[in-house]
Amino acid sequence: MKNSIKVWLFLFVLISVISSGFAQQWSEEQSDVWASVEKYWEINNSDPLAFLKYFDESYLGWSYDNETPGTKEDAVKSFKYWTSKGKQQFIILTPARIWVEGNFAFAHYYFTEVSENNDGTPKERKGRWTDILMKKNGTWILVGDHGGNIEK
Repeated sequence: MKNSIKVWLFLFVLISVISSGFAQQWSEEQSDVWASVEKYWEINNSDPLAFLKYFDESYLGWSYDNETPGTKEDAVKSFKYWTSKGKQQFIILTPARIWVEGNFAFAHYYFTEVSENNDGTPKERKGRWTDILMKKNGTWILVGDHGGNIEK
Protein backbone atom coordinates (compact mmCIF):
# COMPACT_ATOMS: atom_id res chain seq x y z
CA MET A 1 0.00 0.00 0.00
CA LYS A 2 2.80 2.44 0.94
CA ASN A 3 4.61 1.67 -2.30
CA SER A 4 1.44 2.32 -4.28
CA ILE A 5 1.02 5.72 -2.64
CA LYS A 6 4.68 6.56 -3.32
CA VAL A 7 4.31 5.60 -6.98
CA TRP A 8 1.16 7.73 -7.40
CA LEU A 9 2.79 10.65 -5.58
CA PHE A 10 5.89 10.34 -7.78
CA LEU A 11 3.75 10.25 -10.95
CA PHE A 12 1.73 13.26 -9.80
CA VAL A 13 4.89 15.30 -9.10
CA LEU A 14 6.47 14.21 -12.37
CA ILE A 15 3.40 15.15 -14.43
CA SER A 16 3.11 18.49 -12.59
CA VAL A 17 6.75 19.36 -13.31
CA ILE A 18 6.52 18.33 -16.96
CA SER A 19 3.24 20.16 -17.58
CA SER A 20 4.50 23.34 -15.91
CA GLY A 21 7.25 23.43 -18.52
CA PHE A 22 4.58 23.71 -21.20
CA ALA A 23 2.66 26.51 -19.47
CA GLN A 24 2.62 29.80 -21.36
CA GLN A 25 4.69 32.54 -19.74
CA TRP A 26 3.90 36.05 -20.97
CA SER A 27 6.29 38.98 -21.10
CA GLU A 28 5.18 42.33 -19.67
CA GLU A 29 4.34 43.54 -23.20
CA GLN A 30 2.33 40.41 -23.99
CA SER A 31 0.45 40.73 -20.69
CA ASP A 32 -0.35 44.37 -21.53
CA VAL A 33 -1.74 43.36 -24.93
CA TRP A 34 -3.84 40.57 -23.39
CA ALA A 35 -5.18 42.91 -20.70
CA SER A 36 -6.33 45.24 -23.50
CA VAL A 37 -8.07 42.41 -25.36
CA GLU A 38 -9.89 41.39 -22.17
CA LYS A 39 -10.79 45.03 -21.45
CA TYR A 40 -12.43 45.73 -24.80
CA TRP A 41 -14.35 42.44 -24.67
CA GLU A 42 -15.55 43.37 -21.17
CA ILE A 43 -16.73 46.73 -22.53
CA ASN A 44 -18.39 44.90 -25.44
CA ASN A 45 -20.36 42.83 -22.93
CA SER A 46 -21.75 45.91 -21.15
CA ASP A 47 -21.89 48.49 -23.98
CA PRO A 48 -21.25 46.98 -27.42
CA LEU A 49 -21.13 50.29 -29.29
CA ALA A 50 -18.50 51.65 -26.85
CA PHE A 51 -16.35 48.68 -27.93
CA LEU A 52 -15.97 50.41 -31.31
CA LYS A 53 -13.75 53.12 -29.78
CA TYR A 54 -11.03 50.43 -29.82
CA PHE A 55 -11.20 50.26 -33.64
CA ASP A 56 -8.75 52.46 -35.55
CA GLU A 57 -10.12 54.32 -38.59
CA SER A 58 -7.79 52.17 -40.75
CA TYR A 59 -9.34 48.94 -39.38
CA LEU A 60 -9.93 46.03 -41.77
CA GLY A 61 -11.43 42.86 -40.31
CA TRP A 62 -12.37 39.57 -41.89
CA SER A 63 -14.64 37.09 -40.16
CA TYR A 64 -15.19 33.58 -41.48
CA ASP A 65 -18.76 34.60 -42.34
CA ASN A 66 -17.76 37.38 -44.75
CA GLU A 67 -16.44 36.92 -48.26
CA THR A 68 -14.26 40.03 -48.08
CA PRO A 69 -12.62 42.11 -45.33
CA GLY A 70 -14.75 44.88 -43.82
CA THR A 71 -13.97 48.43 -42.71
CA LYS A 72 -14.67 50.12 -39.38
CA GLU A 73 -17.82 51.56 -40.98
CA ASP A 74 -18.95 48.01 -41.82
CA ALA A 75 -18.25 46.93 -38.23
CA VAL A 76 -20.36 49.80 -36.88
CA LYS A 77 -23.31 48.78 -39.09
CA SER A 78 -22.94 45.14 -38.08
CA PHE A 79 -22.72 45.93 -34.35
CA LYS A 80 -25.77 48.18 -34.50
CA TYR A 81 -27.78 45.47 -36.25
CA TRP A 82 -26.73 42.53 -34.05
CA THR A 83 -27.09 44.42 -30.77
CA SER A 84 -30.71 45.15 -31.70
CA LYS A 85 -31.31 41.38 -31.99
CA GLY A 86 -30.02 40.37 -28.55
CA LYS A 87 -27.29 40.75 -25.95
CA GLN A 88 -24.08 38.97 -25.14
CA GLN A 89 -24.37 37.50 -21.64
CA PHE A 90 -20.74 36.53 -21.16
CA ILE A 91 -17.62 35.52 -23.01
CA ILE A 92 -14.67 33.37 -21.98
CA LEU A 93 -11.39 34.19 -23.71
CA THR A 94 -8.39 31.86 -23.77
CA PRO A 95 -5.14 33.17 -25.23
CA ALA A 96 -3.19 30.93 -27.61
CA ARG A 97 -0.28 33.11 -28.77
CA ILE A 98 0.62 36.79 -28.46
CA TRP A 99 3.33 38.55 -30.47
CA VAL A 100 4.52 42.08 -29.75
CA GLU A 101 7.05 44.20 -31.65
CA GLY A 102 7.20 47.86 -30.65
CA ASN A 103 3.76 49.42 -31.21
CA PHE A 104 2.34 46.45 -33.09
CA ALA A 105 0.96 43.17 -31.80
CA PHE A 106 -1.31 40.28 -32.61
CA ALA A 107 -3.22 38.07 -30.22
CA HIS A 108 -4.52 34.64 -31.22
CA TYR A 109 -7.21 33.35 -28.88
CA TYR A 110 -10.21 31.07 -28.47
CA PHE A 111 -13.61 32.25 -27.31
CA THR A 112 -16.80 30.81 -25.90
CA GLU A 113 -19.70 33.24 -25.98
CA VAL A 114 -23.23 32.95 -24.65
CA SER A 115 -25.79 35.44 -25.89
CA GLU A 116 -29.56 35.72 -25.69
CA ASN A 117 -31.89 36.96 -28.38
CA ASN A 118 -34.67 39.40 -27.47
CA ASP A 119 -37.02 36.60 -26.36
CA GLY A 120 -34.36 35.24 -23.96
CA THR A 121 -33.33 32.18 -25.96
CA PRO A 122 -29.65 31.44 -25.23
CA LYS A 123 -27.12 30.68 -27.95
CA GLU A 124 -23.57 29.45 -27.47
CA ARG A 125 -20.78 30.10 -29.95
CA LYS A 126 -17.21 28.80 -29.86
CA GLY A 127 -14.44 29.91 -32.10
CA ARG A 128 -11.02 31.40 -32.56
CA TRP A 129 -9.91 34.89 -33.35
CA THR A 130 -6.80 36.90 -34.16
CA ASP A 131 -6.66 40.58 -33.25
CA ILE A 132 -4.06 42.78 -34.95
CA LEU A 133 -3.29 45.75 -32.75
CA MET A 134 -1.43 49.04 -32.82
CA LYS A 135 -0.51 51.06 -29.75
CA LYS A 136 -1.82 54.58 -30.24
CA ASN A 137 -1.66 57.24 -27.53
CA GLY A 138 -0.82 54.53 -24.98
CA THR A 139 -3.80 52.29 -25.86
CA TRP A 140 -3.82 49.08 -27.88
CA ILE A 141 -6.43 49.44 -30.64
CA LEU A 142 -7.59 47.15 -33.43
CA VAL A 143 -6.28 47.72 -36.94
CA GLY A 144 -7.48 44.32 -38.11
CA ASP A 145 -8.82 40.97 -37.03
CA HIS A 146 -9.77 37.60 -38.42
CA GLY A 147 -11.71 34.63 -37.12
CA GLY A 148 -15.08 33.20 -36.31
CA ASN A 149 -17.00 30.20 -35.15
CA ILE A 150 -15.53 26.73 -35.11
CA GLU A 151 -18.22 24.38 -36.36
CA LYS A 152 -18.54 21.03 -34.63
